[in-house]
Formats: sequence, C-alpha cells, structure tokens
Amino acid sequence: MNRATRARRAQILGMMGEGMSLRSISRMTGASKNTLAKLLRDAGTAFAEYQDKTLRNLKCRRVQCDEIWSFIGMKEKQAKRKGSERPTNVGDIWTWTAIDAETKLVPSWFVGERDAGAAYEFISDLESRLANRVQLTTDGHRAYLDAVESTFGYRGIDYAMLVKLYGPDPQEDEKRYSPAKCIGCEQHKIFGDPEPDHISTSYVERQNLSMRMGMRRFTRLTNAFSKKLENHVYAISIYFMHYNFVRVHQTLRVTPAMEAKTIGPDGKEKAVTDHLWTLADMVAVLEEWEARQPHEKVGRKPKGKEGGTE
Repeated sequence: MNRATRARRAQILGMMGEGMSLRSISRMTGASKNTLAKLLRDAGTAFAEYQDKTLRNLKCRRVQCDEIWSFIGMKEKQAKRKGSERPTNVGDIWTWTAIDAETKLVPSWFVGERDAGAAYEFISDLESRLANRVQLTTDGHRAYLDAVESTFGYRGIDYAMLVKLYGPDPQEDEKRYSPAKCIGCEQHKIFGDPEPDHISTSYVERQNLSMRMGMRRFTRLTNAFSKKLENHVYAISIYFMHYNFVRVHQTLRVTPAMEAKTIGPDGKEKAVTDHLWTLADMVAVLEEWEARQPHEKVGRKPKGKEGGTE
C-alpha cells in the first residue's frame, strides 16, 4: 500500500494541528480527501492513545475546567425540526477541557453532551491522571458538583466554582452577535480550602478561545463544521498533541509537555518530555502505532466517500 513520505506526512499533520480543514489541506498539498481522511483517523487514534498513556501521575497544583460548544452536521435546533428523520450523531456537541494553570498542559478532554454523565466521565478521567491533591476551579455548571464529589470526595480536592453574572449592556443596540455583558463574578468554595487568589477560569477560557480561533470546526457562523462525530474527535486529538508537545508556549518559552512534571515509579519528578518535539516526532508516534496494527489488504475498498469538513 502506497504511503506518503515522512516529510509529507509531517507537513499534513502540521496543517491538521493548526486546525485547517481537509479541503484546504487537499488544495494546498494535492493529496486526495480520502488519503487525508485516513490519515486524520489513524493519527487521531494514535495520538489519543499516546497521550492517554503518557499524561499520567501528573504533578499539578491548580487545574481549571470548562466546556466549549460546537455542532456536528447541523445545530440542535435544526436537528430537532427533523424529528424522526433526524440523522444519528448530529446536533450540538461539547468539548470538556482541563488545563494546568501553571504549565498550560491540557491533561484531559472529553467530547460529549453537556450533562451529568459527560461531566462524570470527564472529571473521572482527569482525576486518574493526577498524582496529588489539586485546587480545581470550574464555572457554575451544576453537573460538576456531583461529578467532583463522587470522583475526588470531600477531602481529596480543594474545589471552587466561579459563577459569572451577566446582564444587558444599555450602550449596545446590536445584540444578535454580541455576548452578554459580564457584570460580576461570585466565588463559591465547595470542598476543601481553595485559595481565593487562584479561583479563576481565565486560562481554560483562553485555551477554549484558541481552539475556536485555531480550528475551523469550532468557528462560529460558518459552514466549516464537522460532518462526522468521529472525525471531530480525531481532529481534537491531533490538535492537543500538537499543542502539548510541539507548539512552544509564548509565555513559557517551551512546550507545555516540557514544563509539566510527572511522578515516576521511583517517586522522582521528571518532565513529561525532555526535548522540544518536531512534526517528525509526531510522525514517529504515528508510525509506531501503525506497526502494531494488522496489515491492511491491498486493494481494500474505502468504507465511504469522504468530503467536506469531515
């Protein structure tokens, strides 16, 4: 089976990591959309597996969590209009993200609904990656309460909610595309003894803004939305692999993975990675994953036609 060179795959993965759509990459590189869709699927799976294994026993002190909205195929309002004719896996979707406020590492994310079940899956995954007690801050979404309590317990975390209060801005006439004005914030200590000066969601909200600005699938008022839930998840996996290991943070001057610390079996601290990754390193992770997979049959027909921002 023909395979692109390492340099070409690195180039394409770099474009995917920067959030470009498959059609844009196809126009710029000349690669077919079917080839790009397969690389998206394989790389997304490989990088999710690598980060799931690597981002463990993390030494974090302050973690912030938030959710960011997007949609698959069509918005929820349009999907509900179709009733019984509604396609599967379409409508509103939420990406739950966590960020270490000090190292800017994103140790955990989850794609699903904005309900109690998704909150539990997300917080449970986050808890499994931490090596010590942390201070956690979330917004006022009530689904976090039961999820944090059942996962961390009352004594295992210093947890606070930051509830933002919104109101109308009398100086603005145009409301359709303008967010409501934030008129204040309330800090609510839930468990433990969180430090008031560090009760904030600023870093995770800024990270979510980077996702929305950096991935066309998250752009508002656009037709660049994802058409398939699976490919949406794959794209997020590639984005965070690139963000955590390859892209140098402007404030840290290193990547988040170089700044973050993990606790080894011997109890000693070490960085998640000791060097600055390149796109070639991402390709090496993909090739290692591919070597463990069953060989595909030559001439195997694709399962379906790939097109659009899949």
